[in-house]
Amino acid sequence: MAVVRPTTYVAFLRAINLGAKRKFPKADIARAVEAAGGARVETYINTGNVRLDFASRSVRKVETALEAAFHADRGFEVPTIVLRPAELVAIDADAERFAAEHPSDQPGRHYVSLLKQAPDDEALEAFRAAVAPLQDVGQLARVGGRAVHLMIDGDYHTSQLTNALVERHLGVATNRNLTVLRTLAGRWGESSA
Repeated sequence: MAVVRPTTYVAFLRAINLGAKRKFPKADIARAVEAAGGARVETYINTGNVRLDFASRSVRKVETALEAAFHADRGFEVPTIVLRPAELVAIDADAERFAAEHPSDQPGRHYVSLLKQAPDDEALEAFRAAVAPLQDVGQLARVGGRAVHLMIDGDYHTSQLTNALVERHLGVATNRNLTVLRTLAGRWGESSA
């Protein structure tokens, strides 16, 4: 019988630790991931970033298993976006390229919405139409695979270009700032898998 080697994944949890009713501490996340079948589990900061090994080679099966474990542990749904380490590295490379194409006088205003599913052409067209007027006020969006790069001159919290706008057109997503994603790509990217 062939031995199935686990595959490494990086999971991003959406909408946790934002209020009193959606608390999910890192230690509890790690425990729930292990209960779902994850191994070599690591977490990074308290926004729901998890590295794990899992026996399945299907991203969707890993997402489903994690979401079920999180719901069982917390009693509320925790949408989870799972990437392979190579995808995370590619997102970091896209960020570098997009930032070079659109330099900003306010570094650090680059966010990335990670998508549960790759968008279809119709959804992409609608999203691009929705964000086109925002370029005039220094808010740019570029899509690369399952990631939407949001480059904002100004404060994210007063911007019209947000994860909510991304989700309205492209489906379930979770947002991280570029600093966090770069750190994770360095820690958990292809070379560490």
